[in-house]
Order: sequence, then structure tokens, then C-alpha cells
Amino acid sequence: MASEPGGLTEYIQHHLHHLKPLTVSPGGFWSVHIDSLTVSLFLGVLFCFLFWLKARKATSGVPGKGQAFVEIVLEFVDGQVKDVFHGDRSVLGPLALTVFIWVFLMNAMDLLPVDLLPMIVEKFGIGHFRGVPTADLNLTFAMSLTVFILIIFYSFKAKGFGGYMHELFTAPFGAHPLLWLPNFALNIVELLSKPVSLSMRLFGNMYAGELVFMLIAGLFGAGNWLLFGAGIIGYTVWGIFHILIISIQAFIFMVLTIVYISMAHDHH
Repeated sequence: MASEPGGLTEYIQHHLHHLKPLTVSPGGFWSVHIDSLTVSLFLGVLFCFLFWLKARKATSGVPGKGQAFVEIVLEFVDGQVKDVFHGDRSVLGPLALTVFIWVFLMNAMDLLPVDLLPMIVEKFGIGHFRGVPTADLNLTFAMSLTVFILIIFYSFKAKGFGGYMHELFTAPFGAHPLLWLPNFALNIVELLSKPVSLSMRLFGNMYAGELVFMLIAGLFGAGNWLLFGAGIIGYTVWGIFHILIISIQAFIFMVLTIVYISMAHDHH
């Protein structure tokens, strides 16, 4: 916590540091942040385990609360896929469910007290630890690149190599040879904008939310009971509002994933 006036900047900067990143390039763009990977992998395993547990104990009779919740989530996600994608949903359905729940869980880490995870890992001699994977641009961009690879894969699968190349060079302006380069340039820009929009939208919202929590948490150590009380109220109000944000961002990431892959199946 910010223990003294004027220490808020240092407090925030401390919490924005990652745990000993593995840097492949000097610029840091290809950094691998251990804390983001650890939390995301743990939440992914937790999600798979909980849903497997509910599926294993599922009954055809009156469902329990846990089974009913899982069924509601499954029906909700399947409904979104049905509305957008009209092909075989055997792959896209589970993918959409995984994206929605996984991103939601990673976003939900922002609801934990700012100092909780750093305080725990500090007991093991670890000085920096960020617990919100989706507030890390490297991770959100890696997720969007995975979606980008799926877009390319399904484009070739649905249209074939020749069909996809024909689309890149002839849509949307036409098949005249003079229009091949403008068509190709426009399609490449459109294609590359998809992973950028996916990653930046999720990162921007979660990073901003994390900063607000840090600013509010800085009031707790200001040495003033009035500011401490304001911090508690602010943390509670922003936390309740943030539940809506993390849900919407998970939903948007899922829907855009479905839409982009659905577009890859469409023929122009």
C-alpha cells in the first residue's frame, strides 16, 4: 500500500511490474511474463476441472444448482454461436465456451484486493506479481494471434487455397487485373486489424480497471481515516460496476471470435 503522501506513484509503478519476464527481444515486445502465464494456466485448468466435474455428475432428472448453472452457460453460448454461425458447430461451440469462461475468469482476477496476491507471493521471496492476465498486452495479443491462426485455417479449409487466394485479390472491387493490388492491400489490412482489435480492446479495458483499483487502494494507506473510508466505499462501488465490465469484455471477445471465424467461412 501507499504508506505515505506522495508515494502513490511509486505504489502504482510497483504493482505494474511483472515477475521476472523472459525477454526474447531487446524491445520487450516478445516478453513472456511468468505471472500472467501462471495465473492464466491455473484458471484454464480450474475451468476445465469444474466443468468436467459437473459433466461427470450430470443427471437427466432435476439438475442441481451447479449443473443448472453450467447448462445455462452452455445454452447461452450455443445460442450466440447459432445466431452468427450456420455451419458445423462441433468445434466452434466448445471454442466459444472456452473463450468466454476463460477470459471471464482472467478478468475476474481484477476483483481480488490489489495487494492480496503480491502479499502472498512475497512470502516466497517474489517481489513483483501481477494477477490480472488480461491486463497484460502480451497475453491478450497472444490470444488474439491464436484466433488469427484459426481465421486463416478456416479460410483455407472452407474455400481451398485457390478460392481464398482468388478472394484476396478480387474482393471487394472486382476481378480486373488493375484492381488486384488494391483488393489485396485492403484485405490484408482488414485481416491484420482483427487480432489488433481483439487484443487492444480487452487489454485497454482491463488495464484501465486495474489502474482505478490501484488508485483507490492507495487511499487506504494515506494515513487519514476519511480517505480510508472513501477508499472502502470507492472499492466497493467500482468492484460492483467492474463485474459488468469483466462480463461484457468476455462476451465481446467471444462474439468477435465467432464472427471472425464465421466470416472466414463466407464466400465473397
